[in-house]
Amino acid sequence: AWEMTVTLAGLDGNNPPTPEAPGMLADPGFASLLAMQTSEFDGGAIRDRVWAVLDGCHEPTVEADLGEHTYGFGFGEPHPRGQLNARVMAGWTCAPGAWSRIFNEPPDRRFGEPTVSGVDFPDVSLSTATWDGTTLHLAARDRDISLAGRQTTVQITSLPADGPWILGRPGITGEPVEVVGGSAMIELFTDGSHHELRLA
Repeated sequence: AWEMTVTLAGLDGNNPPTPEAPGMLADPGFASLLAMQTSEFDGGAIRDRVWAVLDGCHEPTVEADLGEHTYGFGFGEPHPRGQLNARVMAGWTCAPGAWSRIFNEPPDRRFGEPTVSGVDFPDVSLSTATWDGTTLHLAARDRDISLAGRQTTVQITSLPADGPWILGRPGITGEPVEVVGGSAMIELFTDGSHHELRLA
């Protein structure tokens, strides 16, 4: 279905859509859905063509102070449409094969590994939250750049061992964290800096 849509939109030919002549990509619903799906199947020329049209004719807006990048899609509304922007951003952040992995990889690891909860979203977001088998790597960012650098508290669950752990972060080589029942509360700086939680 994706290949047929790409062909119908002219994205795989010698005369692809452009911001000046977007063709089927002028429709916000079609363009946003295609942006999301294209990143699943293509990380090259077709993806670049879709993004050139989106960035050229669908009113990209960057609010640096709020850390927001949205599309207006020509609606003239005071707030961007969530569903359309969610599709576009899912396409922006995904690499080929990412969507299928979500639904096809066995859930055993994903739901048994350490989990972060209690994030003060949308004021704070996690730009990194990965478990490598021994260390939980974390980085938090403030939505409002003027607040960057403050601290936020999050809960970590499903840690594999109780007892003393170490939270390493900028300027502090190791702050002790006590893990009880696989769980601990920790504080993260919201400036995007790297934090590591590991066994002591």
